[in-house]
Amino acid sequence: MRHEQGSSSVTIESPWWRDAVIYQVYPRSFADSDGDGTGDLPGIRARLPHLAELGVDAVWLSPFYASPQADAGYDVADYRAVDPVFGTLDDAAALIGDAHELGLRVITDLVPNHCSDRHAWFLEALEAEPGSAARARFHFRDGRGPGGDLPPNDWESVFGGPAWTRTTGPDGRPGQWYLHLFAPEQPDFDWDCEDVREEFRAVLRFWLDLGVDGFRVDVAHGLVKAPGLPDVGVAARDQVKLLGVRPTPYFDQDGVHAVYREWRKILEEYGPDRIAVAEAWAPSQQRVARYVRPDELHQAFNFSYLTTPWDADALRAAVDDSLAATGEVGAPATWVLSNHDVVRHRTRLGGGLDRARAATLLMLALPGSAYLYQGEELGLPEVVDLPDGVRQDPAFGRSGSAGAGSGQEGLRDGCRVPLPWSGTTASYGFGPGAASWLPQPAEWAKLSVAAQDGDPGSTLELYRAALRLRRGLPQLGEGALEWVDGAPEGVLMARRTAAGAVGPAVLVAANTGGAAALLDVPDGAELLLSGGGEPVRGSDGGTLLPADCCAWWAV
Repeated sequence: MRHEQGSSSVTIESPWWRDAVIYQVYPRSFADSDGDGTGDLPGIRARLPHLAELGVDAVWLSPFYASPQADAGYDVADYRAVDPVFGTLDDAAALIGDAHELGLRVITDLVPNHCSDRHAWFLEALEAEPGSAARARFHFRDGRGPGGDLPPNDWESVFGGPAWTRTTGPDGRPGQWYLHLFAPEQPDFDWDCEDVREEFRAVLRFWLDLGVDGFRVDVAHGLVKAPGLPDVGVAARDQVKLLGVRPTPYFDQDGVHAVYREWRKILEEYGPDRIAVAEAWAPSQQRVARYVRPDELHQAFNFSYLTTPWDADALRAAVDDSLAATGEVGAPATWVLSNHDVVRHRTRLGGGLDRARAATLLMLALPGSAYLYQGEELGLPEVVDLPDGVRQDPAFGRSGSAGAGSGQEGLRDGCRVPLPWSGTTASYGFGPGAASWLPQPAEWAKLSVAAQDGDPGSTLELYRAALRLRRGLPQLGEGALEWVDGAPEGVLMARRTAAGAVGPAVLVAANTGGAAALLDVPDGAELLLSGGGEPVRGSDGGTLLPADCCAWWAV
């Protein structure tokens, strides 16, 4: 059973995070309190009851730190301050307090791989001499070739272009180069420097003292680079395609795990309920599982599952691989379909809203922890027709509109459009005025929270029902999963059972095929929930499951 804050009558059978449903809030697009068109912390605070009613266990906040906003806050200038566009430190403390009163935990984004080029340390480094202590906090190197005119190695930025930018000295002459695996405004820290390690230990404690319940660690796989910063040896245009596919000298280096062992000790100083979640890309699920060994972080995002197509065989293989890898280290698996970096799954999976709803029910029926991205509970599609002039993804300017839009290719703005809350005109309740930092489609008025609230056929009510069932049924979350063999082609069927066989089993079936499928559902089975369609019991005893439908039965 999941532990709820503020309740002294609940027995904790396992740590809350092992089967938690965690909701990602992208602050600039969630709720705007002052009408400037950008979401903020007071806006989030006012909308926390929506999340409590939805039934999630925790809220993950994307960065709201002081930042020039070159990459939507992932370029941090001050890790202990709130950017004025989002509010104040007092607003953050009040949000955390209100969330706890509602039974919601709060996870904040931590960005340790890089900072802003306006960070005090980097400004100091630019003024310092080569070889200085100030420059040792970053990766400054002399260039190659005549006059040092070529970058120090062949590394490519994830956002496109070289991962190196050359500095200019006080005398106006070209100087050393500095490393940035993302935008030039995001210089990478050198984690071989003790100053960096000590600073982030202090940052962890600062936010833990303020009351946060954990951290989502951005680019958790990128902190440590291979000694000597060797070439990748692959053409620059092909390097980004390698991320998470094969080893590179700048990602998933073994040395990063010593950092997380230090962090785990700090988290445990504050009690067993404080956690850290790794955004870690690695060549295999087994490599990802190294980040969640018992003395390191608690969870790692499952990008393998996120990138799996809507296909029964592929999904089963991804689930098996994930459970096997995390099981070897005693950690829970995690599941996610959408986030702020990828095309929303209603659009990405094809098949429209029915398929998206079915995919959600399948995900929420898997053992472990699930992550939801704001707006998916409304069935929001990707906004694919934003004008170039309004896009703010820093990768867009480097990749151009030729990108295919799968995330890092410069078209991430489509999943970041502000949410519709109510009304029939912009900004659809996002803020008190008509402004929103990205334009909202007019058809979103019909998808607003107010429009769906109380409608039993709405996607919002489907999510609420699914999360109520998941919270109340020990069979889901941490229960055992057993595949049901012999299902029709294209259908994924599994039984979920609780430890000690407490209560009935839950039978889950998802039809990924193109036509309805006839299932053998036991007599007396009680339909708990379905999404994407409605199963029909035939006179011959069989059950017809529509295409792009997932259903749960108590059996």
